[in-house]
Amino acid sequence: MLLSLFLLLVGLVVVVKGADFLINGASSLAKRFEVSEMVIGLTIVSMGTSAPEMIVNIFSSLEGKSELLMGNIIGSNIFNTALILGVAGMIYPLTVQRNSVRKEIPYSLFALAMLFFMVNDHLFSPTAQNLLSRTDASILLVFFVVFMIYTYSLSKQKPPESEAVKILGMGLSWLYILLGFGGLFLGGKLVVDNAVEIARMLHVSEKLIGLTIISIGTSLPELATSAMAAYKRRCDLAVGNVVGSNIFNILLILGVNGNIRPIEYDRVFNTDLLVLTGTTLVLVIAMFTLKKRKLDRGEAFFLLLVYVSYTAFIIIRK
Repeated sequence: MLLSLFLLLVGLVVVVKGADFLINGASSLAKRFEVSEMVIGLTIVSMGTSAPEMIVNIFSSLEGKSELLMGNIIGSNIFNTALILGVAGMIYPLTVQRNSVRKEIPYSLFALAMLFFMVNDHLFSPTAQNLLSRTDASILLVFFVVFMIYTYSLSKQKPPESEAVKILGMGLSWLYILLGFGGLFLGGKLVVDNAVEIARMLHVSEKLIGLTIISIGTSLPELATSAMAAYKRRCDLAVGNVVGSNIFNILLILGVNGNIRPIEYDRVFNTDLLVLTGTTLVLVIAMFTLKKRKLDRGEAFFLLLVYVSYTAFIIIRK
Protein backbone atom coordinates (compact mmCIF):
# COMPACT_ATOMS: atom_id res chain seq x y z
CA MET A 1 0.00 0.00 0.00
CA LEU A 2 2.79 2.45 0.93
CA LEU A 3 4.70 1.68 -2.28
CA SER A 4 1.55 2.25 -4.35
CA LEU A 5 0.94 5.58 -2.61
CA PHE A 6 4.54 6.64 -3.24
CA LEU A 7 4.40 5.69 -6.93
CA LEU A 8 1.04 7.48 -7.27
CA LEU A 9 2.62 10.70 -5.92
CA VAL A 10 5.62 10.27 -8.23
CA GLY A 11 3.20 9.89 -11.13
CA LEU A 12 1.43 13.12 -10.23
CA VAL A 13 4.74 15.02 -10.16
CA VAL A 14 5.74 13.60 -13.55
CA VAL A 15 2.35 14.56 -15.03
CA VAL A 16 2.63 18.16 -13.83
CA LYS A 17 6.17 18.52 -15.18
CA GLY A 18 5.13 16.94 -18.47
CA ALA A 19 2.30 19.46 -18.79
CA ASP A 20 4.75 22.31 -18.22
CA PHE A 21 7.00 21.07 -21.05
CA LEU A 22 4.02 20.54 -23.35
CA ILE A 23 2.58 24.03 -22.81
CA ASN A 24 5.93 25.73 -23.40
CA GLY A 25 6.60 23.72 -26.56
CA ALA A 26 3.07 24.11 -27.98
CA SER A 27 2.92 27.86 -27.27
CA SER A 28 6.31 28.35 -28.91
CA LEU A 29 5.21 26.36 -31.95
CA ALA A 30 1.98 28.38 -32.27
CA LYS A 31 3.89 31.65 -32.09
CA ARG A 32 6.53 30.54 -34.58
CA PHE A 33 4.00 29.49 -37.24
CA GLU A 34 1.59 32.34 -36.40
CA VAL A 35 -1.15 29.81 -35.63
CA SER A 36 -3.61 30.55 -32.83
CA GLU A 37 -3.19 28.66 -29.58
CA MET A 38 -6.82 27.54 -29.95
CA VAL A 39 -5.89 25.61 -33.11
CA ILE A 40 -2.87 24.05 -31.39
CA GLY A 41 -5.10 23.15 -28.43
CA LEU A 42 -7.78 21.65 -30.68
CA THR A 43 -5.31 19.51 -32.61
CA ILE A 44 -1.80 18.66 -31.37
CA VAL A 45 -2.45 19.05 -27.64
CA SER A 46 -5.96 17.57 -27.44
CA MET A 47 -5.09 14.64 -29.71
CA GLY A 48 -2.00 13.89 -27.65
CA THR A 49 -3.77 14.16 -24.29
CA SER A 50 -6.59 11.95 -25.64
CA ALA A 51 -4.14 9.16 -26.49
CA PRO A 52 -4.59 7.41 -23.09
CA GLU A 53 -8.34 7.09 -23.74
CA MET A 54 -7.62 5.74 -27.23
CA ILE A 55 -5.16 3.12 -25.97
CA VAL A 56 -7.30 2.00 -23.01
CA ASN A 57 -10.44 1.77 -25.14
CA ILE A 58 -8.86 -0.15 -28.01
CA PHE A 59 -7.90 -2.86 -25.53
CA SER A 60 -11.38 -2.67 -23.97
CA SER A 61 -12.97 -3.02 -27.41
CA LEU A 62 -10.78 -6.00 -28.40
CA GLU A 63 -11.75 -7.72 -25.15
CA GLY A 64 -15.45 -6.89 -25.59
CA LYS A 65 -15.64 -4.73 -22.45
CA SER A 66 -18.33 -2.35 -23.69
CA GLU A 67 -19.27 -0.99 -20.26
CA LEU A 68 -15.68 -0.09 -19.44
CA LEU A 69 -15.23 1.54 -22.86
CA MET A 70 -18.41 3.64 -22.76
CA GLY A 71 -17.97 4.49 -19.08
CA ASN A 72 -14.42 5.67 -19.74
CA ILE A 73 -15.46 7.98 -22.61
CA ILE A 74 -18.47 9.51 -20.85
CA GLY A 75 -16.66 9.74 -17.52
CA SER A 76 -13.61 11.35 -19.15
CA ASN A 77 -15.74 13.97 -20.91
CA ILE A 78 -17.59 14.84 -17.69
CA PHE A 79 -14.22 15.09 -15.95
CA ASN A 80 -12.95 17.34 -18.76
CA THR A 81 -15.93 19.70 -18.83
CA ALA A 82 -16.79 19.90 -15.13
CA LEU A 83 -13.57 19.33 -13.20
CA ILE A 84 -10.83 20.42 -15.60
CA LEU A 85 -12.51 23.62 -16.78
CA GLY A 86 -13.65 24.19 -13.21
CA VAL A 87 -10.08 23.95 -11.90
CA ALA A 88 -8.63 25.97 -14.80
CA GLY A 89 -11.32 28.66 -14.40
CA MET A 90 -10.62 28.93 -10.67
CA ILE A 91 -6.91 29.38 -11.38
CA TYR A 92 -7.61 32.13 -13.94
CA PRO A 93 -10.90 33.23 -15.59
CA LEU A 94 -10.97 31.75 -19.09
CA THR A 95 -11.58 34.16 -21.97
CA VAL A 96 -11.59 32.53 -25.40
CA GLN A 97 -11.76 33.42 -29.08
CA ARG A 98 -15.17 34.13 -30.60
CA ASN A 99 -14.98 31.06 -32.91
CA SER A 100 -14.78 28.78 -29.86
CA VAL A 101 -18.08 30.11 -28.58
CA ARG A 102 -19.96 30.04 -31.85
CA LYS A 103 -18.62 26.86 -33.41
CA GLU A 104 -16.26 24.54 -31.50
CA ILE A 105 -18.15 24.33 -28.19
CA PRO A 106 -21.59 23.89 -29.87
CA TYR A 107 -20.00 21.27 -32.15
CA SER A 108 -19.06 19.23 -29.08
CA LEU A 109 -22.69 19.50 -27.94
CA PHE A 110 -23.84 18.35 -31.39
CA ALA A 111 -21.50 15.33 -31.23
CA LEU A 112 -22.96 14.45 -27.84
CA ALA A 113 -26.56 14.68 -29.08
CA MET A 114 -25.68 12.55 -32.11
CA LEU A 115 -24.15 9.88 -29.85
CA PHE A 116 -27.26 9.84 -27.61
CA PHE A 117 -29.60 9.04 -30.50
CA MET A 118 -27.20 6.53 -32.06
CA VAL A 119 -26.89 4.36 -28.94
CA ASN A 120 -30.52 4.58 -27.77
CA ASP A 121 -32.00 2.34 -30.48
CA HIS A 122 -34.96 1.48 -28.20
CA LEU A 123 -36.28 5.02 -28.77
CA PHE A 124 -36.99 4.08 -32.40
CA SER A 125 -37.83 0.40 -31.90
CA PRO A 126 -38.75 -0.95 -28.42
CA THR A 127 -37.32 -4.39 -29.25
CA ALA A 128 -34.03 -3.13 -30.71
CA GLN A 129 -30.73 -3.75 -28.96
CA ASN A 130 -28.98 -0.58 -27.84
CA LEU A 131 -25.78 -0.60 -29.84
CA LEU A 132 -23.21 1.68 -31.46
CA SER A 133 -23.03 -0.17 -34.76
CA ARG A 134 -20.25 -0.04 -37.34
CA THR A 135 -22.47 2.23 -39.45
CA ASP A 136 -22.91 4.59 -36.49
CA ALA A 137 -19.17 4.51 -35.82
CA SER A 138 -18.41 5.30 -39.46
CA ILE A 139 -20.74 8.32 -39.33
CA LEU A 140 -18.88 9.55 -36.24
CA LEU A 141 -15.59 9.28 -38.14
CA VAL A 142 -17.04 11.29 -41.03
CA PHE A 143 -17.97 14.11 -38.66
CA PHE A 144 -14.48 13.89 -37.14
CA VAL A 145 -12.99 14.48 -40.60
CA VAL A 146 -15.35 17.46 -41.04
CA PHE A 147 -14.10 18.86 -37.73
CA MET A 148 -10.46 18.45 -38.75
CA ILE A 149 -11.11 20.20 -42.09
CA TYR A 150 -12.71 23.08 -40.21
CA THR A 151 -9.80 23.26 -37.77
CA TYR A 152 -7.36 23.32 -40.69
CA SER A 153 -9.25 26.31 -42.11
CA LEU A 154 -8.76 28.10 -38.79
CA SER A 155 -5.00 27.69 -39.09
CA LYS A 156 -5.10 29.97 -42.16
CA GLN A 157 -6.48 32.86 -40.12
CA LYS A 158 -4.13 35.34 -38.48
CA PRO A 159 -4.06 34.65 -34.72
CA PRO A 160 -4.99 37.41 -32.27
CA GLU A 161 -2.22 39.21 -30.43
CA SER A 162 -1.32 37.46 -27.20
CA GLU A 163 1.03 37.97 -24.32
CA ALA A 164 4.72 37.47 -24.93
CA VAL A 165 5.64 33.84 -25.49
CA LYS A 166 9.22 32.64 -25.45
CA ILE A 167 9.99 31.31 -28.94
CA LEU A 168 12.20 28.24 -28.79
CA GLY A 169 14.14 26.71 -31.66
CA MET A 170 12.13 24.38 -33.90
CA GLY A 171 13.89 21.26 -32.67
CA LEU A 172 13.68 22.35 -29.05
CA SER A 173 9.95 23.13 -29.38
CA TRP A 174 9.22 19.62 -30.66
CA LEU A 175 11.53 18.13 -28.02
CA TYR A 176 9.55 19.95 -25.31
CA ILE A 177 6.29 18.64 -26.80
CA LEU A 178 7.58 15.06 -26.98
CA LEU A 179 9.00 15.24 -23.44
CA GLY A 180 5.69 16.69 -22.29
CA PHE A 181 3.66 13.87 -23.84
CA GLY A 182 6.13 11.33 -22.48
CA GLY A 183 5.79 12.76 -18.98
CA LEU A 184 1.99 12.84 -19.25
CA PHE A 185 1.76 9.23 -20.40
CA LEU A 186 4.34 7.81 -17.99
CA GLY A 187 2.96 9.80 -15.05
CA GLY A 188 -0.63 8.99 -16.01
CA LYS A 189 0.15 5.26 -16.17
CA LEU A 190 1.80 5.36 -12.75
CA VAL A 191 -1.22 7.15 -11.30
CA VAL A 192 -3.83 4.84 -12.90
CA ASP A 193 -2.02 1.57 -12.14
CA ASN A 194 -1.38 2.43 -8.52
CA ALA A 195 -4.79 4.01 -7.94
CA VAL A 196 -6.42 0.80 -9.25
CA GLU A 197 -4.15 -1.27 -7.00
CA ILE A 198 -5.10 0.82 -3.97
CA ALA A 199 -8.80 0.60 -4.88
CA ARG A 200 -8.61 -3.19 -5.12
CA MET A 201 -6.90 -3.36 -1.74
CA LEU A 202 -9.85 -1.39 -0.39
CA HIS A 203 -12.28 -3.80 -2.16
CA VAL A 204 -13.81 -1.23 -4.52
CA SER A 205 -15.73 -2.78 -7.46
CA GLU A 206 -14.11 -2.80 -10.91
CA LYS A 207 -17.22 -1.17 -12.44
CA LEU A 208 -16.80 1.80 -10.13
CA ILE A 209 -13.06 1.82 -10.86
CA GLY A 210 -13.86 2.13 -14.57
CA LEU A 211 -16.29 5.00 -14.07
CA THR A 212 -14.01 6.94 -11.75
CA ILE A 213 -10.33 5.99 -11.48
CA ILE A 214 -9.83 4.89 -15.10
CA SER A 215 -11.71 7.83 -16.63
CA ILE A 216 -9.98 10.26 -14.27
CA GLY A 217 -6.59 8.65 -14.82
CA THR A 218 -6.81 8.75 -18.62
CA SER A 219 -7.88 12.41 -18.34
CA LEU A 220 -4.96 13.44 -16.13
CA PRO A 221 -3.02 14.74 -19.15
CA GLU A 222 -5.92 17.11 -19.97
CA LEU A 223 -6.15 18.24 -16.34
CA ALA A 224 -2.44 18.94 -16.00
CA THR A 225 -2.25 20.63 -19.41
CA SER A 226 -5.30 22.89 -18.99
CA ALA A 227 -4.43 23.80 -15.39
CA MET A 228 -0.89 24.72 -16.41
CA ALA A 229 -2.19 26.63 -19.44
CA ALA A 230 -4.55 28.65 -17.20
CA TYR A 231 -1.69 29.35 -14.79
CA LYS A 232 0.39 30.64 -17.70
CA ARG A 233 -2.62 32.71 -18.95
CA ARG A 234 -2.87 30.61 -22.14
CA CYS A 235 -6.70 30.53 -22.01
CA ASP A 236 -7.28 29.43 -25.60
CA LEU A 237 -4.94 26.49 -25.10
CA ALA A 238 -6.72 25.51 -21.87
CA VAL A 239 -10.21 25.57 -23.41
CA GLY A 240 -9.13 24.20 -26.82
CA ASN A 241 -7.50 21.22 -25.12
CA VAL A 242 -10.73 20.29 -23.31
CA VAL A 243 -13.15 20.97 -26.18
CA GLY A 244 -10.90 19.20 -28.69
CA SER A 245 -10.43 16.23 -26.36
CA ASN A 246 -14.20 15.86 -25.86
CA ILE A 247 -14.77 15.91 -29.61
CA PHE A 248 -11.94 13.43 -30.23
CA ASN A 249 -13.27 11.09 -27.53
CA ILE A 250 -16.74 10.87 -29.08
CA LEU A 251 -16.06 11.16 -32.81
CA LEU A 252 -12.61 9.60 -33.17
CA ILE A 253 -12.22 7.12 -30.30
CA LEU A 254 -15.78 5.77 -30.37
CA GLY A 255 -15.64 5.88 -34.17
CA VAL A 256 -12.49 3.75 -34.27
CA ASN A 257 -13.59 1.34 -31.53
CA GLY A 258 -17.10 0.97 -32.96
CA ASN A 259 -15.54 -0.17 -36.23
CA ILE A 260 -13.33 -2.67 -34.43
CA ARG A 261 -16.39 -4.16 -32.74
CA PRO A 262 -19.97 -2.86 -32.31
CA ILE A 263 -20.33 -1.40 -28.81
CA GLU A 264 -23.20 -2.56 -26.62
CA TYR A 265 -24.83 0.26 -24.67
CA ASP A 266 -26.44 0.05 -21.22
CA ARG A 267 -29.29 2.53 -20.72
CA VAL A 268 -27.96 3.29 -17.23
CA PHE A 269 -25.39 5.51 -18.98
CA ASN A 270 -28.19 7.85 -20.13
CA THR A 271 -28.04 9.54 -16.73
CA ASP A 272 -24.34 10.16 -17.21
CA LEU A 273 -24.96 11.48 -20.73
CA LEU A 274 -27.51 13.91 -19.30
CA VAL A 275 -24.94 15.13 -16.77
CA LEU A 276 -22.41 15.60 -19.58
CA THR A 277 -25.01 17.46 -21.66
CA GLY A 278 -25.81 19.69 -18.69
CA THR A 279 -22.19 20.62 -18.02
CA THR A 280 -21.63 21.37 -21.71
CA LEU A 281 -24.74 23.59 -21.74
CA VAL A 282 -23.40 25.41 -18.66
CA LEU A 283 -20.24 26.14 -20.65
CA VAL A 284 -22.24 27.39 -23.65
CA ILE A 285 -24.45 29.61 -21.44
CA ALA A 286 -21.42 30.96 -19.54
CA MET A 287 -19.79 31.96 -22.81
CA PHE A 288 -22.90 33.72 -24.16
CA THR A 289 -24.17 35.51 -21.06
CA LEU A 290 -22.93 38.10 -18.56
CA LYS A 291 -19.19 38.42 -19.36
CA LYS A 292 -19.29 37.10 -22.90
CA ARG A 293 -16.71 34.54 -24.00
CA LYS A 294 -15.57 34.20 -20.41
CA LEU A 295 -15.82 31.44 -17.82
CA ASP A 296 -15.38 33.34 -14.58
CA ARG A 297 -14.51 31.91 -11.16
CA GLY A 298 -18.14 31.73 -10.01
CA GLU A 299 -19.14 29.64 -13.03
CA ALA A 300 -15.99 27.53 -12.68
CA PHE A 301 -16.85 26.87 -9.02
CA PHE A 302 -20.35 25.76 -10.05
CA LEU A 303 -18.83 23.23 -12.46
CA LEU A 304 -16.67 21.88 -9.64
CA LEU A 305 -19.75 21.47 -7.43
CA VAL A 306 -21.48 19.58 -10.24
CA TYR A 307 -18.53 17.21 -10.55
CA VAL A 308 -18.35 16.56 -6.79
CA SER A 309 -22.11 15.88 -6.71
CA TYR A 310 -21.89 13.60 -9.74
CA THR A 311 -19.01 11.62 -8.22
CA ALA A 312 -20.97 11.15 -4.99
CA PHE A 313 -23.97 9.99 -7.05
CA ILE A 314 -22.11 7.31 -9.02
CA ILE A 315 -20.42 6.00 -5.86
CA ILE A 316 -23.84 5.59 -4.25
CA ARG A 317 -25.31 4.15 -7.47
CA LYS A 318 -22.35 1.83 -8.13
